[in-house]
Amino acid sequence: MFEHYLPEGQELVRKAYAVAEEALRGEVRSDGSPFIAHPVAVAEIVSDEIGLPPECVAAVFLHEATRTGKDLDVKSLNFDESVYTMVEGLNKISTIKPKDTRLEAENYKKLIIQYSKDPRVTVLKLADRLEVMRSLSIFPKAARERKVLETLMLYIPLAHQLGLYNMKREMEDIYLSYAEPESYRLITNKLKATERDREKLTAEFIEPLKVKLSAAGIKYKLKIRTKAAYSIWCKMVKQKVPFEGVYDVFAIRFIIDCPEDTKLEKELCWKVFGFVTEEYEQDTKRLRDWITNPKPNGYESLHITVKNKEGAYVEVQIRTKRMDDIAENGFASHWSYKGIKREETMDRWLTTVRYALEHPDTDSPEDLPQPPSKDIFVFTPTGELRILPAGSSVLDFAFSIHTNIGTRCVGGKVGGKPVPIKEKLRTGDVVEILTAKNQRPAPDWVGYVVTAKARSKIKQAINEGELKLAAAGRELLGRRLKNWKLEFPDEMMTEMMKRRKITSVNAFLAAVGDGTIDVNEIKEYILTEEQRHQEAVEAAQAAGAAKDRPDVAESRDDILVLNARDVKGIDYKMARCCNPVFGDDVFGFVTRDAGIKIHRITCPNAARLFENYPYRIQKVRWSETPSSGSFQVALRVTTDLEGAVLNKLMEVVGSFKASIRTFNVSENRRAGTYEVSMKILVPSNLELDKVVSQIRAQKHILKVTRQ
Repeated sequence: MFEHYLPEGQELVRKAYAVAEEALRGEVRSDGSPFIAHPVAVAEIVSDEIGLPPECVAAVFLHEATRTGKDLDVKSLNFDESVYTMVEGLNKISTIKPKDTRLEAENYKKLIIQYSKDPRVTVLKLADRLEVMRSLSIFPKAARERKVLETLMLYIPLAHQLGLYNMKREMEDIYLSYAEPESYRLITNKLKATERDREKLTAEFIEPLKVKLSAAGIKYKLKIRTKAAYSIWCKMVKQKVPFEGVYDVFAIRFIIDCPEDTKLEKELCWKVFGFVTEEYEQDTKRLRDWITNPKPNGYESLHITVKNKEGAYVEVQIRTKRMDDIAENGFASHWSYKGIKREETMDRWLTTVRYALEHPDTDSPEDLPQPPSKDIFVFTPTGELRILPAGSSVLDFAFSIHTNIGTRCVGGKVGGKPVPIKEKLRTGDVVEILTAKNQRPAPDWVGYVVTAKARSKIKQAINEGELKLAAAGRELLGRRLKNWKLEFPDEMMTEMMKRRKITSVNAFLAAVGDGTIDVNEIKEYILTEEQRHQEAVEAAQAAGAAKDRPDVAESRDDILVLNARDVKGIDYKMARCCNPVFGDDVFGFVTRDAGIKIHRITCPNAARLFENYPYRIQKVRWSETPSSGSFQVALRVTTDLEGAVLNKLMEVVGSFKASIRTFNVSENRRAGTYEVSMKILVPSNLELDKVVSQIRAQKHILKVTRQ
């Protein structure tokens, strides 16, 4: 470890490590592993991935050693003054709380400048955050969510502005894997599945240029630069297109090997540019010349988009090896420790870092990550982070803390200024709730909130009298049903409520309790409907049994296996781990004894299969139309605690070419929701999309996910 440093540098690192090892003895991380592993991993990033000198590595170890609360006088250990300066800066930055920045990158940068005299401290802090993101799985859920959000809002923009693009890219992808796991799997699996196609396109692209480049004496390396999963996802969301609709999923990069001479570097880059544009048609609107005018963070490169002979557009990047090193890792990557120290290069890089911190970013805002528009992020006065839906009010915030605080809320303070309970909140707000003992919810409060919990608790508090009557009605109805030896299932109650235009179970039972609904009327209704319900159940069971028989299994004609001459006649089956539906993006996997299993491209197992068994992956596609059969799909639906919505769900499914196989409901009174798990049969994903879309459009539906 750290062998690339000179002997005195290695000794400096060993000395600092010994201090940290002693100070951190007995300290553990969230998963119980020794805490010393964290600064060691950060030090490796600082040294090996960014390329900072041994003084920076020593600062990493001493920073962690001084945060233990133990009485440690590091200044008595005879380290260089620059090390102490960095340690002091890191310690100050560590005291910054998310609420201090209001999750605004510019505020965070201002605090860093204020707290640190050495610009290297900023890079050390980014290295620390990168290690945290790589270790996210060891943290509890709440801490993980907070760190993911801080990284998106503060650290990724900072890495972007300093030109640390490799670090930025990795943090973005880790964020996406936790925030949008389904989309992350879709994109990464699609990238793996199309890797050979990109390699073939690259080989065809360079073939006509080889002779010209060789004749000109230009030595180069060709690299396929695939866009980060996060960047692809952003374009898919913004442009509302599938993966295949993203214009520049990858780029072909020329990395020219030449001496570090500015004039010669530019000359060779433009010469390669000329060869490429002579051979291929150029899109002049997409030319980006960052060689003549480099970005403030030091980025240098020529970007062009050309059309190949098949009519496909290809992005081409042209740069020298020096430019590529800086583009990937920043100026620090160009620092050499083998032999003579290059003070001039390091000084230039530090000047660049300081400039970037003190000046607004000049790149397009589209290049920077944006917070999820469906949520806002606000803080309690103590700095605790709360995630709420966009449009949430002070009253929503109060109920998110505790029901009693919500029901007694009279207003709040946002940023120290008094506001009413209906005040809408924004990301970064620091909110203090004001309460009064005699405060009680009013009917108009329901219009001030957007969260299901707040809405449910307000209604519950308003209807306390109704709840008492409902309890009496429940007891009366239960006693009579027991005497009559009859059952009154939820589905039947829902149907009766619909006919009586009653919107909640409590209101229905309260009507029983106060005599508005005669229990004998319920008895008559049960006897009338019982036979119809029994027939419906028997019909559903018969249909289910029929679908399970081999003679009505999915037809093999529903799928066409391409390039499968060597496996002709081998059967195929739908993988149970992801339940593909006609029309889904799918791939085949040749098993040892069960033929070809068909998986969705977003299957949780897809990445492992692509990685470990690429030779057993079979390209497949669906036939033009499904010839017969249906596909089973599992859906999970979260709804408000409203009885009528359950009946509406069944109505929606029945209105399409779909049928329900199972329908299970669990009640979560703490969250004020129903959790519905159902399995339905559909002929294709087009019909499934219609069902899901219509369910989402219904009132009181909070979330719909495909399992």
